[in-house]
Amino acid sequence: MAIEYLGLKQIDGPLMVLEGAKDLSYEEMVEVTLSNGEKRRGRVVKMDENAAVIQVFEGTSGMSLTNTRTAPQGKPMEIGVSREILGRTLNGIGRPIDGLGDVYPEKMVDVNGLPINPVARQYPKNYIQTGISAIDGMMTLIRGQKLPIFSGDGMPHDALAAQIVRQAKIADEENSDFAIVFGAMGVKHDVADFFKRSFQESGVSERVVMFLNLANDPVVERFITPRCALSVAEYLAFEHNMNILVILTDMTAYAEALREISSSNGEIPSRKGFPGYLYSDLASLFERAGIVDGSTGSVTQIPILSMPNDDITHPIPDLTGYITEGQIVLDRELNLTSIYPPIGVLPSLSRLMKDGIGKGYTREDHPDLANQLFASYAKVSEVKALASVIGEDELSELDQLYMEFGREFESKFINQAKNESRSIEKTLEIGWNVLGILPKEELDRVDNDILERYYKPRRGEQ
Repeated sequence: MAIEYLGLKQIDGPLMVLEGAKDLSYEEMVEVTLSNGEKRRGRVVKMDENAAVIQVFEGTSGMSLTNTRTAPQGKPMEIGVSREILGRTLNGIGRPIDGLGDVYPEKMVDVNGLPINPVARQYPKNYIQTGISAIDGMMTLIRGQKLPIFSGDGMPHDALAAQIVRQAKIADEENSDFAIVFGAMGVKHDVADFFKRSFQESGVSERVVMFLNLANDPVVERFITPRCALSVAEYLAFEHNMNILVILTDMTAYAEALREISSSNGEIPSRKGFPGYLYSDLASLFERAGIVDGSTGSVTQIPILSMPNDDITHPIPDLTGYITEGQIVLDRELNLTSIYPPIGVLPSLSRLMKDGIGKGYTREDHPDLANQLFASYAKVSEVKALASVIGEDELSELDQLYMEFGREFESKFINQAKNESRSIEKTLEIGWNVLGILPKEELDRVDNDILERYYKPRRGEQ
C-alpha cells in the first residue's frame, strides 16, 4: 500500500522538511504534489529520528506547508538508458529537451553509480588523440584517465572543450566505438547555444550525449547533472563496450551549488564556506573513470573548472588535484598574447602519460622529445628572468637561442587554430623542428640514437 504524507514542517530555499517520515531512506526519491495538482520531484538528503530533509529539483516556490503531499518512491534517482541516447540533448536531470521525444530505455540505472571493485580495475593505457599539440605532445590523455583542465574567468575553456569534443578519437584503432558524454553545469544560454551549434556544424552530434544545466535552472539540478552524465557513460562503456570521453564543465559551478545546498541544510562549513565533505563528494564523481575487467570499453574524464581569482590553491582545484591524475593549466599571460590554446606547459602534467606513449603507442621518440621540450622551456623561464634584469641584448648567444626557442615553441607548437586537428606525427614533427633552434649538445634529455635519427639543426638556416 502506497504511503503519502500531507503537510510540511518547514520550507527553506530548495529544501523542505517532512516530519514523522521514519520509513524514508537517504537519497530516496519522492514525488511532491502541490495544492494545484502540479507534481515535482525531490530527493532525500538528510534523515534523523523525527524528520527528513528533501531537495526539490524544480524549487519550492508555490508550495504550501499544509496542502503539499509527499509520496515516497522507494528507490534512489534513476535515469533511463539505451544506446539510442547517443545524439540526444537532455536537461540536467536527464529529460530530453531537443524536441525528439522521450528516450525509450533498455534499463534504468542508479545515477549514484555502483562502486568498482579495485581488483577489477585495469591500468589505463593507450592514448586518446585530441588533435591539440600541447596536450597530445606534452600531457597526453590516456584512455581511462581523469585529467582536469584548470582555467579562469574569461579564459577560452569553452572553446577548448568544444574543440576536444570535435576532434577527439582513439588513435590508430580500427572499429573503436568512441563517443562523448558532455555535461554542462550552470552555463549561460549563449554558451549552451555555442556548444550545440559547434557540434552540429562539425557533424559530431550523432556521437555526443549532451546534458545541459543552464544558469537559470534550479541549483539542486546542478548537483545531479554530472551523476546522470557518468551513469550514461558507464552504461555505454561497460555494457556496450564503447570508449567514452566525459567532459564536465564547469565543476566550480557544481561545487558552489553544493556549498549553497550545504548552507541551506545548516551544515558546518569548512574552507571558504564549502562543506567538509567536498573532497569525498568530488572523488565520488572522478573515481567513476576507468577500465574494468570483462569489458573492452572505458570511461575517460576531462573535468573543467574555473579557478576563482586564478588561485590554484583554492579548495576546488586543490582537492581536484589530489584526486585526479594530473592537470592541464590554462595560462593567462599566454592568453593575453593571443596564444590559443593558452596551455601553461610547466604547471601542467599527465601522471599516466609515460604508460601510453612511446613505441607501440605513439612513436618511439615521443617520451624523449616531451622531456626535452619541457626541460628546454623551463630554461627559457630562467633566461627571461635574466633578460628582465640585464636586457635581452646583453644575453649570451646561447641564451638568445633559448629566447628564440621559447618564442617559436609558443607560437608554433602550443599555438594552433581552433579548427585545426593535428595528428601525433604532425605534433612530433613540429616539436623536433622547434628543438632544431638549439645546439645538439643542449639536448641532454634525448637518447643518442633517437637524437641522430630525428634531430635536424636549424642554425645553418639562420
